[in-house]
Amino acid sequence: MNYLILVRHGQSEWNLENRFTGWVDVDLAAKGKLEACKAGELIKKLGIELSYFYTSLQSRSIETLNLILNTMRIKNQEIVNAWELNERHYGSLTGLNKDEMKKLYGEEKIHIFRRSWDNPPEALKKTSPYHPLNIDIYKNVPRDKIPDTESLKNTYERVIPFYKRNIEPKLDKNIIVSAHGNSIRSLCKYLFDLDNKKISSLEIPTGNPLLIEIEEGKIKNASYLDKERAKDLLVF
Repeated sequence: MNYLILVRHGQSEWNLENRFTGWVDVDLAAKGKLEACKAGELIKKLGIELSYFYTSLQSRSIETLNLILNTMRIKNQEIVNAWELNERHYGSLTGLNKDEMKKLYGEEKIHIFRRSWDNPPEALKKTSPYHPLNIDIYKNVPRDKIPDTESLKNTYERVIPFYKRNIEPKLDKNIIVSAHGNSIRSLCKYLFDLDNKKISSLEIPTGNPLLIEIEEGKIKNASYLDKERAKDLLVF
């Protein structure tokens, strides 16, 4: 039996402020750091050896994995940072308060933007300081790969090819991926074969490791390690 562990980063500063974050690079909030450390403790209790480590290019994802590994006393591991695992780009909603947007546009429209499969928000202007073109950590990402906005479908279309090329072939070992709500939703859609309606209902809790058990290349079981903060996987 081998394991794939998916962890959404701990609560970020913009999660705390209830803002659409997307590709903006923000740090973990104090609660998010505690969530990451607890995730490390829960994974350590499993007594398994991790062989491969993946994060997005975003600080909150990287810091979450670093705190997990520090808690587990794992040092000097090679970590792959991939822009393909970044959060979904929220376009013109980036930086805005979610509750204020619900009042302005209505809860139904904001829910469509947040949860629908293929309805992206309006594009973010390239002159915005929140546009990835103006954020230093993305300077080495091919310019034609940097989005102005994304739907979940767009996110899926960059996450899954990366997963198939770089992670899936290594599932004979134990792997941890520290990423984001929508990049992990994309992975869950693929791994659990969720349809477009189900994926719109799937919620990913912050800082709670999802342990996926794999035997001979097939998923045998999946469960959150922190049972008190678990969400319905819609499959088991």
